[in-house]
Amino acid sequence: METAQQGAGEAAMLAAMARLEAQLIDYPRLAVALSGGVDSMTLAAVAYRVLGDKLMLVHAVSPAVPLEASDRVREHSQRLGWPLTIVDAGEFSDERYRNNPVNRCYYCKTNLYTRLRQVWDGPVASGANLDDLGDYRPGLLAASEKAVVHPLVEAAIDKQMVRAIARHLQLDDVAELPAQPCLSSRVETGLVINATDLLFVHRIERYLTEMLGPGDVRCRITAAGVRIEVPEDIRELHSDQWSAVCVELEQRIANDGRSFAGYDSYRRGSAFVHKPGDL
Repeated sequence: METAQQGAGEAAMLAAMARLEAQLIDYPRLAVALSGGVDSMTLAAVAYRVLGDKLMLVHAVSPAVPLEASDRVREHSQRLGWPLTIVDAGEFSDERYRNNPVNRCYYCKTNLYTRLRQVWDGPVASGANLDDLGDYRPGLLAASEKAVVHPLVEAAIDKQMVRAIARHLQLDDVAELPAQPCLSSRVETGLVINATDLLFVHRIERYLTEMLGPGDVRCRITAAGVRIEVPEDIRELHSDQWSAVCVELEQRIANDGRSFAGYDSYRRGSAFVHKPGDL
């Protein structure tokens, strides 16, 4: 039974990849916005197989983009021969973005796609997958306004299938990456986004990952102070060192002159504050 299930899973993955390749092959040329996450990296790998030198990959550097993501993009591009262009999307020069409204992502993506259009005059693709359509994603509105296409969505591929395709393509360091939205997503809605806070968030999350391993760990900047979110299973797995990690975390937070608001289990999007009328 297990072998039959594995065979069915592989067949479904190959069919999904064939659908994606069929979506991509119709483009005479294409640019992919490459964030460094599993979705866009997997799309880039398949697109390069199909389009070769008719493809351009564009990665935006920013205080909101973890250095590890940029390093991952550069390493894969160099190793696999991907045609890569690095840009500064410039969202931090946009006061509307820095003010961190409920639709902050709209301004982020608007700046990104506007900048991308300055270096590429052909079709542009994002790494959005089928699961993203079920969330509140203001960035998808910006993509629509800039005529950005979503090949993974068009091929009916969800996050689980993206990971399966990544494993098939031997993108082993990418396939199991935990979700890593931009660092600005750690800042509570309505609090101004600034590079200093994002650097602090990155340092704390990197320490957590070094001590506890990869996973959905978050350092949230809230009106009440810094809140640390770690899944219960990770805490239990590292119960022997959790107390020492807490002492070090609280010391680092205090040394940075910040208030500590406590610990919580990981909650996706918990810094997002939606009030009636926001949408």
